Amino acid sequence: MPKQVDYEERRRRIADSVCSLIARSGMEAVSLRDVAADAGVSMGAVQRCFRTKDEMLLFALEHISARVGARAHTRLAQSPEPRSAATLLARTLSAIALADPEDRTDAQVWLAFVAHAAVSEPLAAVLCQTYTDLHDLLVWLIGYGKDTGEFRADADPELAARTLLALADGLTAHVLVGHRTPESAHDLLSRYAEGLAAPPR
Repeated sequence: MPKQVDYEERRRRIADSVCSLIARSGMEAVSLRDVAADAGVSMGAVQRCFRTKDEMLLFALEHISARVGARAHTRLAQSPEPRSAATLLARTLSAIALADPEDRTDAQVWLAFVAHAAVSEPLAAVLCQTYTDLHDLLVWLIGYGKDTGEFRADADPELAARTLLALADGLTAHVLVGHRTPESAHDLLSRYAEGLAAPPR
């Protein structure tokens, strides 16, 4: 009986190899042959999963976008008690910024895709949707802080979310190239989150 192939699992495995190659050597290093070798499959197996290199890159970006979003939600859920709105917001921002040393590989891949998306509408569409989802999460967190009275009543969740998302995204590049340390990035994000705090009663 022929062996059953889990194509979705193989597609994810190939996407991981795409990300690994980008992190090591940049987007230019991604070829069907090198991805197949890194994933431990034949070129034919890669081509059965993806008709073109662009299709493979698009799936890899969707894969890492989902991972970044899941990381933000996980760090939000794992925040220690008591869960102040400022703490929840700071932890979520740190996940989005990919500033921790263990996030470095994802940061390298993320920025490579951002650069490539400037000349690829399909990749840009995925990134725009990811940014929209992250923006909505930040809006919810800021609204939560207003509801609990921890954040200022006059805080504009939409404006604050846009500002904080742009800050976190910029810090990804600053940490990656060594302009800022992960610690200073976390400190800056925490300060901005704390800046939304309501004045003491």
